[in-house]
Amino acid sequence: MEKAFETVFKTHYKGLFAYATSILKDGEMAEEVVQNLFVRLWEKNRALEVEGSLSSYLYRAVHNDCLNHLKHLKVRQTYQDYAMERAEHPNTVSEDVEAKELQSQLIKALNELPERCRTIFQLSRFEELKYSEIAERLLLPPKTVENEMGKALRLLRIKLVDFLALVLYILM
Repeated sequence: MEKAFETVFKTHYKGLFAYATSILKDGEMAEEVVQNLFVRLWEKNRALEVEGSLSSYLYRAVHNDCLNHLKHLKVRQTYQDYAMERAEHPNTVSEDVEAKELQSQLIKALNELPERCRTIFQLSRFEELKYSEIAERLLLPPKTVENEMGKALRLLRIKLVDFLALVLYILM
């Protein structure tokens, strides 16, 4: 199994990296996308069933992962644009009170998360570290970081569901 994986890696890595770089225009992110693909392949080696060409499967996976990354960047940019807009146009008193209540509830919800889950969430969202950087800093596998982020987001969604209307109101 290891030998087959090594052969697939050596055969396809450079081409997949070049393809990801052509889409993302960022070598570091392209490398992360391709490495994450191979990590997923390794983790799913027994359950993976590829119909058709393995090469086509790998290139399609890299393509989809790159598009997901670009979508994430667009969401981040939209939020940053919104934040700049809000900074240029100060809130009303009632919006300030509501925002402070939301912030208070968010801090409370964060403090209720398990410690590792909270740390990973804060490194990702507040320090804007990539999962691979968080994994390196905390000496954890990247998949663990990904799972903990998913857990944090699920728990925060549950704890902050009552504030969804407030968030939507503040954002409008």
